[in-house]
Amino acid sequence: MDHKSNKIVTRFAPSPTGYLHIGSVRTALYAYLFAKKNDGTFILRIEDTDKAREVEGSIKHIMESMKWLGINWNFGPDKPGEFGTCLQSERLDIYKKYAEILIEKGLAYPDPFTEDDIEKFREEAKKTNRPFLYRAHRPDKFSEWDGKTPLRFKTPVVKRYEWHDEVRGKLTAGEEMLDDIILIKADGYPTYNFAHIVDDIEMEVTHVMRGEEFIPSTPKYLSIYDALEIQYPKFVTLPPIMGSDGKKKLSKRDGAKDLLEYRSDGYLPEAMCNFLALIGWNPGGDQEIFSEVDLVNLFSLEKIQKSGGAFNIEKLQWMNKVYLEKQSNEFLQNYLKSAIDDSAQVNTRLTTETITKLVPVVFERVHTKSEITKTFEAGEYDWVFSKPDYREELLKWKKDPELNNVLPRLKKLLDLLKEADFSSPDKIKESIWSYADETGRGEVLWPLRVSLSGRDKSPDPFTIAHIIGKEETLARIKVACDKIG
Repeated sequence: MDHKSNKIVTRFAPSPTGYLHIGSVRTALYAYLFAKKNDGTFILRIEDTDKAREVEGSIKHIMESMKWLGINWNFGPDKPGEFGTCLQSERLDIYKKYAEILIEKGLAYPDPFTEDDIEKFREEAKKTNRPFLYRAHRPDKFSEWDGKTPLRFKTPVVKRYEWHDEVRGKLTAGEEMLDDIILIKADGYPTYNFAHIVDDIEMEVTHVMRGEEFIPSTPKYLSIYDALEIQYPKFVTLPPIMGSDGKKKLSKRDGAKDLLEYRSDGYLPEAMCNFLALIGWNPGGDQEIFSEVDLVNLFSLEKIQKSGGAFNIEKLQWMNKVYLEKQSNEFLQNYLKSAIDDSAQVNTRLTTETITKLVPVVFERVHTKSEITKTFEAGEYDWVFSKPDYREELLKWKKDPELNNVLPRLKKLLDLLKEADFSSPDKIKESIWSYADETGRGEVLWPLRVSLSGRDKSPDPFTIAHIIGKEETLARIKVACDKIG
């Protein structure tokens, strides 16, 4: 049996056992990009046959995660194909049909052993220092399968397998990897080893993308393909995603968390796709920022690396900042407002005008929404919401012998700023700059900054004055004068 057409078909087939992590998402992204590049079909299949481990809400979570990234499927849990549903738990009759084919060929048999029997076999193998293999205990005669006991595969040929991988080239594994594995469990559900092969056949999947941890099991899969007389799909082994040091696989400490947590942190989907695509795939050249159109056009299996790629959170943050800089003012205003609203320390609602003025100041230094929230929670922008509270000694410039030296300068600033144009920070700066140049920039700008922000570190005083407005600026300088006076 061959594939019915030459059309490229890829699939992403997660189990609904928890959140979607970075490694899985990259697999989905590569499968999606390759299918789209070749005008092919991308399938989202849910492998939900292990009901004991299934986490409620996972399927919805997987779909939401992929939609956020813009990874759209041609067929999925919400879009069945000619092959039927994309939920494995609803495809049990199909697996049974293929099981019957193997039974008819004499290549599947009902498991005659109890758990105690199997444990004894394991102990015997251990004592003689041999690997435990079910096929070593295969009975000579089989009873008829009633569907209530596990069904095992009868490995037809025990041999060393050799196969081609689109990334790794020639791969090989010995006969010790072949065994009489369970095809269908006693509860009627298929095992992963059987179900994914049947589905790939039925859905006419041409390219199977997955991690290197599946390489040792591949001979088992090939043996089943051979038994069914089915042409193998093309295997594409993806490199592992490593921690930032590049020495060990990505852990939770390095960033292996729920994809939607990155969304909550304020990472943009375009930045995340761009970042993930480059962990293990290198299009060549120095370019690092790629749109989805770029990724689709450039993506190829030949450029997938064999060695692992590092998950560098600093690079992801940098990319996110690059993509934020591409956004409209309206987007950034809503992004900033959402970040401020997330802060437990901030109860005051800011006006749209203030939010608009804050955008260029806040986004100058931060990379994500969560960073913005932290800066507001740390009090860096308390001066936006209320009059600053500070000790008068902070107003004193380091070169002044005493605090009273500051008072005449603040009074002069009051006079100048009463007549100033507050339409932009630059206009405010123009109104006092010649005075600051003449008197001393530190002598003038330091007490102005402190009187407006109450902090020794803050945005420049012209920006602060623009954000809080003329009336509030003059009022705060008067308070500073009173503190000294």
